[in-house]
Amino acid sequence: MKLTFTYALLAIIATLGNIGAQELSVRLYSGPAQVTISVLVGTAAGLVLKYMLDKRYIFRFKAHSAAHDGKTFVLYTVMGLATTVIFWGFEFGFELLFESKSMRYLGGVIGLAIGYVTKYQLDKRYVFRQPQDAPS
Repeated sequence: MKLTFTYALLAIIATLGNIGAQELSVRLYSGPAQVTISVLVGTAAGLVLKYMLDKRYIFRFKAHSAAHDGKTFVLYTVMGLATTVIFWGFEFGFELLFESKSMRYLGGVIGLAIGYVTKYQLDKRYVFRQPQDAPS
C-alpha cells in the first residue's frame, strides 16, 4: 500500500511538472503550433522528472555507469511511447472537443493518470527489473 501511495504522489508531482511546463511554454511562446509545442515541452519535462523520481523512489535503481543510466533512460522512454499516445490522445481530444485550455489540461491530467498506471507495469517488467524478475 505504501508503494501505491508513493507512486501516486510522484505521478501527481510529475503531472504538475508536465502541466506547469506546458503553461510556461504557452506564456513564453504564442506563435504557430503553440499548443503542440507546449505539449511537447510538457512531455519532455514530465518524462525526465518522472524518470528521476521513479528510479530513485519506486524502483531504487542504481545505474552502474552513465552509459547504463543512459540506456535505461532510453528504454524507459521507449516503454513510454504507448502511454504518451494515450496522454496526447486525451489532451488533444479535449482540446478539439472543448476548445478550452483548462479542458485541454484536464484531458492531459486524465491521459497522464491512465498512462502512469500502465507505465508502472511496463517499467517494473522491462525497464527496472531485477535479474530474477526477467521475463522468460
